[in-house]
Amino acid sequence: MPINADYRGPGDLPEVIPVFPLPGALLLPRGQMPLNIFEMRYLAMVDDAFRDGHRLIGMIQPDLAHSASEDKPELFHVGCVGRITQFAESGDGRYILELTGVSRFKVVEELTVLTPYRQCKVDFFAYADDLTARKGEDAVDRKRLLEVLTDFLKVNDLKVDWSGIESAPNEALVNALAMMSPYGPPEKQAMLEAVDLKTRAEILIAVTEMDLAKKRTSGDPGLQ
Repeated sequence: MPINADYRGPGDLPEVIPVFPLPGALLLPRGQMPLNIFEMRYLAMVDDAFRDGHRLIGMIQPDLAHSASEDKPELFHVGCVGRITQFAESGDGRYILELTGVSRFKVVEELTVLTPYRQCKVDFFAYADDLTARKGEDAVDRKRLLEVLTDFLKVNDLKVDWSGIESAPNEALVNALAMMSPYGPPEKQAMLEAVDLKTRAEILIAVTEMDLAKKRTSGDPGLQ
């Protein structure tokens, strides 16, 4: 999705961003993520994002396996910042948003703040290539990706718009499938932290193949 802001390099992005810890949520550059905001702290976060003018929110997964507190869990070290590109009020106190992914980031440190939501000092420079659309997509094994997708859809009795899939560029296809995939936080984090688009596609293929293999072993009737 095109956005009005022109981020030509990591230096165009702020060093401190609000973060929204959400397990299983995967945002990737130029991907779209719908959000239903209803907690007071995150309503305040959205208000401040508009007030500050940057309209940026960092999506990041909580690292629940290494957290001593459920109220304030540890965070994974890599997330993805998104810009609010659609906004609506529900009439019952909620905000309905869509974030468009801009760039991944590394957490430098979490800051002590007075806001009800968490904020982190982050580094975008390790992911400068994220700001270049479709970089490295020629290296993706599209044929293998679509073969595995076909198997996955058949097993789960799902239908898709194949015309849309066939016309999608590799970057949009890989990132959309990764974001929509039904896998857990570790798998989602691995896809987020992949060094390039080719590696992300390979991780998605491998995880899906392992899932299909488990279903074959368990005697899933869809694989008979």
